Amino acid sequence: MVMPVANYISPLSNDSLSSLCKELGKNNSINPADFERYSVKRGLRNPDGTGVMAGLTRICNVQGYYVSDGERVPVPGRLIYRGIDLLDLVHGCEAEGRFGYEEVAWLLLFGTLPTQAQLSAFTQALAQCRELPEDFIEDMIMKAPSPDIMNKLARSVLALYSYDEQPDDTSIENVLRQSIQLIAQLPTIMTYAYQVKRRHYYHKSMYLHPIRKEHSTAQFILHSIRSDRQFTDEEAKLLDLCLMLHAEHGGGNNSTFSTRVLTSSGTDTYSAISAGIGSLKGPRHGGANIKVTEMLDCMEREVADITDEGQVADFLTRIIRKEAGDHSGLIYGMGHAVYTLSDPRAVMLKEQARKFAAGTEFEAKFHSIELVERLTPEIFAREKGDKKRVCANVDLYSGLVYRMLGIPVDLFTPLFAVARVAGWSAHRLEELISGGRIIRPAYKSVSLPGVYVPIAQRTEAQPRPSVYVPSEERI
Repeated sequence: MVMPVANYISPLSNDSLSSLCKELGKNNSINPADFERYSVKRGLRNPDGTGVMAGLTRICNVQGYYVSDGERVPVPGRLIYRGIDLLDLVHGCEAEGRFGYEEVAWLLLFGTLPTQAQLSAFTQALAQCRELPEDFIEDMIMKAPSPDIMNKLARSVLALYSYDEQPDDTSIENVLRQSIQLIAQLPTIMTYAYQVKRRHYYHKSMYLHPIRKEHSTAQFILHSIRSDRQFTDEEAKLLDLCLMLHAEHGGGNNSTFSTRVLTSSGTDTYSAISAGIGSLKGPRHGGANIKVTEMLDCMEREVADITDEGQVADFLTRIIRKEAGDHSGLIYGMGHAVYTLSDPRAVMLKEQARKFAAGTEFEAKFHSIELVERLTPEIFAREKGDKKRVCANVDLYSGLVYRMLGIPVDLFTPLFAVARVAGWSAHRLEELISGGRIIRPAYKSVSLPGVYVPIAQRTEAQPRPSVYVPSEERI
């Protein structure tokens, strides 16, 4: 069991919390029918599941269908960075034997592919910025170890505000400087936070290796988390691919939208980026890669042969019926808000996972994941009676790839954040340049009318109307 850093005991007992929760529940539930009554687009989703149009962007396009005569027509998924298909970016870097994440970060920020001179200068700038401020590691990371690296990332990003001489300056020049520094520093924070967690929670050795400025982001990460600092070029290129795939995914995903919402208020860069990190941690967003890993681990425990189609199908059926897994009824790693026939990120990771797993201890795991991908749509349709197209998303294969690279589960979602900070930064800059208005959707009040009662006359059961009457309908 993971223990907190300090033996802090809350003054609230379980009984008092239980009582308070009952009180809370009395006045915070909303009749589901009211959402339809007022045409509320819950989750900012249209009735057909598509996202409500909330803005325009030149940064990224996520394609999974097109609309014809009001109907969604599924198409193979495409992820397009600044007008360029990510698949072409990946294949271009592979053909030239280059690392690609730094090029993707430049593309997202500036909107064009860098020249060799621009890319070299940008890569050098990132390397120069990778070091953290003096005493930051000891004061902000080592003194308060975190059981979850994502929270440590968010806290550390907020703490960097105190080390910035111009933290609140939202000029484009200053925000660009802050963005480049954060793209460089987030991997450093992540690796140090992991080493501190190893020592404090797992009682294992902590390794703090010197930063080598000639390393790419992927090389730096592998160098920092491994005790012997050794890795192959093939391993580094595979991690680099993961960073490229996770760097951006449009303005509507939860963490990017959170970053844009905070940016629209005029707040500082550190507050906006930490909001993105907090959002990404959630199991319905970036934290889903952890849920996939937990589900697959559960399958290994409960299924005698994870490569047997019938046994895997039975397990997936029990998941959907809420009889197995975490009893949520969700098969993690399957389904996406936009992609219908395929998620291009999952397609690329599956190809790499197949190659790396061949002839290794991971080969059976790979085939079991393939079965999950192939069997889920049919089982989902049978159990739910829903003809919705369901495809594998990036989370289904990313965990396996990380495991083959020897990356601990603690870092699965933080690696997502390390990659995505490039996209968040690009969207923050675009919002500052082109947004112009604070983002403020409306909420309809359905609160019950009440009257003020002097405190001496109050009882625990105050009389309240049983039916909500909109104010415009009252006389």
